[in-house]
Amino acid sequence: MKNILIVDDEKLLRWSLSTELKELGFNVYSHEFAEEGYKLFKEKAIDICVLDIRLPDYSGIELLRKIKQAQPDTYVIMITAFAEVETAVEALKLGAFDYLIKPFSLEKLKHLINKIIETNELKKENTFLKQKEQKHFQQERMLSEDPEMLKIFELINKLADIPISTVIITGETGTGKSLIARSIHYKGLRQSKPFVEINCSAISESLLESELFGHEKGAFTNAIVQKKGLVEIADGGTLFLDEIGEMSMPLQSKLLKVIEDKIFKRVGGIKDISVDAQIIAATNKDLQKEIKDGKFREDLFFRLNVIPIHIPPLRERVDDIIALSDHFIKHYNFVFKKTVEKLSDEAGILMKSYLWPGNVRELKNVIERTILLENCQVIAPEHLHLRSAAGHSRPDSLSARAGKAVSAAQLADFDITIEKKGLDLDLLLTAIEKKIIQKALEATNNNQSQTAKLLNLNRDTFRYKMKKLEIMTPAQAADEAAADGTES
Repeated sequence: MKNILIVDDEKLLRWSLSTELKELGFNVYSHEFAEEGYKLFKEKAIDICVLDIRLPDYSGIELLRKIKQAQPDTYVIMITAFAEVETAVEALKLGAFDYLIKPFSLEKLKHLINKIIETNELKKENTFLKQKEQKHFQQERMLSEDPEMLKIFELINKLADIPISTVIITGETGTGKSLIARSIHYKGLRQSKPFVEINCSAISESLLESELFGHEKGAFTNAIVQKKGLVEIADGGTLFLDEIGEMSMPLQSKLLKVIEDKIFKRVGGIKDISVDAQIIAATNKDLQKEIKDGKFREDLFFRLNVIPIHIPPLRERVDDIIALSDHFIKHYNFVFKKTVEKLSDEAGILMKSYLWPGNVRELKNVIERTILLENCQVIAPEHLHLRSAAGHSRPDSLSARAGKAVSAAQLADFDITIEKKGLDLDLLLTAIEKKIIQKALEATNNNQSQTAKLLNLNRDTFRYKMKKLEIMTPAQAADEAAADGTES
């Protein structure tokens, strides 16, 4: 906090305060008129204003209102005569930090300025601590034993001490691109500065430009005050642009200028504003294809592609599914004050056989819903309510099933007579499924891998069905009998 504005019609007071504050290392700007003082405020990055209540053109109270409308976070100290204390109290209600009654010593002003600096540092510290707490939880969720994910974690650690300007993260929706972006920021050199995030697909183009670059007062209808954009707010820190593939070509051009020249203009502005922000972009689109289709700038892609990171989908990280599930169970136990212990073996097998089209986000949502709605200690398959639509289980593409249609001869083995009293379809289907698996086991001489392949099932799904239907091979039955004999 270096820039101070003094607006007072007493020339000697302006001079004495300016001289003393400059000796303390502050940049001081001053004027006797409210309107000229306000122009200085708009032109300079003023941190603290010292305003007299009585000014020649209009009152300090009116100037305070204008300053607070333009920049609500500006600290303002009012100067007043003893007879105007009630007006000073009104100023406090309008957002002034404090007031001084004339005559006052420089020590009193210095004391107030020090209080402002301490208050501002405390605000920044509280913001940083909140971000740090969030960072610890976010980093804790970066659980993986997958070789590709471990390579990403290793890269993030390598980037920690390197001043990088741009990163591009690609991956399907729900894979954790935001989590990787946060980890890069909080482990890097800019960790004490802001992490600012925006989803480019969630806002219209006109609003997105204002959100990113800010606007000047009067730049468009309803732009009644000047507004800083996220690019400016991220100065010194990181700007995370999620779904950058949705950004329009004109905005891509403005972003390119930020990356190349580190300057931009607010909407409706004429002045270049300098900014130094690390840009991390993410997308679920193929940007090379977008370039060919004329929807993404090739030069911007090359600028972003300095550090490319691709996050594999969860279906390619099967071994991570249980570890992530266990973590989310612990987390939502804490959130909802529940005591769910774990996934059952059968539930684990089912989850590993599921393709997770929504990736980690879908897994998280499934566990959250289960913990919240199901009254259980151990999560069973029926508690999960996974989507059963075609294409969401392994291996199970249409091409994998080609040529495996059920023949009339196979159906003849299950010629069912439906009596008037009816039947229990679920029990019947369970019995048929059990009989099919037993026959398949016989055909493969009880080789479970071959049986799973014969039935077009992956190994985990086959084991789940074996356990659910209480089917054992002769070898398994012998082992169980031997174990029972040992116990007795």
